[in-house]
Amino acid sequence: MSGPAAQRAARAERAGLLTRWTDVAGIECDVAPDVIEAVLSALEGAGRADVPPPLLTAVCGSAVQIAGTSTASAHWLDEAGSVVPAQALPASGAWTAPDRPGYWTFCQGSRMQRCAVAPAQAWLPTADAAMRPWGIAAQVHGLRGLSDGGIGDSSGVLHWMRRARSHGADAVALSPMHASMPIRSGFSPYSPSDRRWLEPLHGSPRQVLADAAQAVRIADAALDAALAAHEGAPLVDWPSAAAAKQQWIHRLPGWLQQHQPERWQKIQQQIDEAGAPLASWADGTAVLSGGPAPLHAFGQWLAQQSWQNVQESAQASGMQMGLIADLAVGFDPDGVEAQANDAAVMRGLELGAPPDAFNPLGQAWGITGYSPLALRAHGYAPFIALLRAVMAGRGGVRIDHILGLQRLWVVPRGAGAGQGIYLRYPFDDLLNLLVLESWRHRCLVIGEDLGVVPPGIRDALAARGVLGMDVLAFSRDASGFMAPARWRRSAVAMTSTHDLPPVAGWIQGRDLDWRRRLGWNDQREADGQARERATQLEQLETLVQAEGLASGDLQRDALALTARSPALLALLPLEDAAGAVEQPNLPGTVDEHPNWRRRLAADADDPAIDARLAAFARQRLQESTP
Repeated sequence: MSGPAAQRAARAERAGLLTRWTDVAGIECDVAPDVIEAVLSALEGAGRADVPPPLLTAVCGSAVQIAGTSTASAHWLDEAGSVVPAQALPASGAWTAPDRPGYWTFCQGSRMQRCAVAPAQAWLPTADAAMRPWGIAAQVHGLRGLSDGGIGDSSGVLHWMRRARSHGADAVALSPMHASMPIRSGFSPYSPSDRRWLEPLHGSPRQVLADAAQAVRIADAALDAALAAHEGAPLVDWPSAAAAKQQWIHRLPGWLQQHQPERWQKIQQQIDEAGAPLASWADGTAVLSGGPAPLHAFGQWLAQQSWQNVQESAQASGMQMGLIADLAVGFDPDGVEAQANDAAVMRGLELGAPPDAFNPLGQAWGITGYSPLALRAHGYAPFIALLRAVMAGRGGVRIDHILGLQRLWVVPRGAGAGQGIYLRYPFDDLLNLLVLESWRHRCLVIGEDLGVVPPGIRDALAARGVLGMDVLAFSRDASGFMAPARWRRSAVAMTSTHDLPPVAGWIQGRDLDWRRRLGWNDQREADGQARERATQLEQLETLVQAEGLASGDLQRDALALTARSPALLALLPLEDAAGAVEQPNLPGTVDEHPNWRRRLAADADDPAIDARLAAFARQRLQESTP
């Protein structure tokens, strides 16, 4: 290789681009030169590899290389100002990191270097001697709460949290609750405006300000009728429901000022105490969405109070974890988070996934992220701030596409999803920061490790206490479904995910029906997939019989099978608890499928739901009993 090709390869290496990669079938693929050039052009100026990093990371007691030091005495300074002598490792020219986690400063004369020192493992809950933890997973928008305006909020989560806890659940894993972009058409919780802040529409007026919320609705018959109509609908009408609920929320301050001025003064004081960060988010949201910034700040206060109430209720009930948040992998390039961290954002590139068995054309998600070189140059400040915001007041966090800690598929904006390339990220640094913040917040970390998985990353994450995800549909090998005993302990066991059909829908082939309806398969392919599904059903029935679980109800047996996993935590999606057949989201579609719109149709008093929850809990108990 010589000339322009060699120069391009060198530039790609410096930028962290992987010009050759292995696809899901194990085939080596070379990235086209024009794709490499387009991505390099977009990355130019987003940080430099030769700039000394303002923040190093290390593990407690490990060796850490600090440039520009000598053999003279030195010390470590912790966040409280305490001094610990630094121990040199002369043979390697390195120093021993402190044996206590935290953010430290290495000091030697005038040389100072910040270093984040992580524990060996992230925080993990203590497994109950009688029952390993389990919980439910839910799409916030789909839960029907008390006067939620047609968009699920904390009141619906509070109801289901209490119901699950009555059967011994320790966790409630939720879809992302990030602040969204203006909702003018569709909606996706994975395409937020700002992941550091909560979505006000998921706050519950009735839960936090019951009298004011009721009074505002009574005073405006048209608004009340609109909200009631949305509350009874089977699908979320995002533009209309969002407008009505926002109107409801934004009228609350006026009512409080008029009827409960002392209470309003306390609320305003709490908003003021949040200071410049909240004011900046509210200003940015006002520019995007319109409306006065103080009303957006109030909506944020309402959301924070709502979820704080739910988590406090979970902890008071004895739940080990309570709420598990979901951290989206990226954000809208025109949103508030992008504007607040403009110097670190990748402009002109969007994140996605390469072609695989489920998406043969690949995926382009329309969102962006942070440049790895810019993150390093900024001392990982945007990443640290994000982790702290998402972990605060939560018992756990699910990291969407955690493979992105090592590499992300980036696509020039407007190009086909397959016209992308992997961009390498500083895995060790990001993982150390994730583990450190998990330890500081006592927050469980779950990594969504599905898709095209780089070799070794699952073992590396497990060694640091980060749980993977074992999903029933993917827990197979060449001979069929794997017995529960073969599932990972260092994972979360789930019957399904938001991107897959619930078990009942999978059994009925509902996902295959959608593929035929959308014209994704010709008749030959459809017939082949139907035969493959029939074989898989037979394999599943064979396994449940071998496990002594056959009851004549394959959906029930599949849930029991998943619960038997040795996984540290098992989560039952409410779609499966309710026996639903439709999936919340169908990847690869925008308007063709009602993505992120389905409301949980089950009757809240349906005894079949409690029966499934109780059966799931019993299997966790039985599996842990010698």
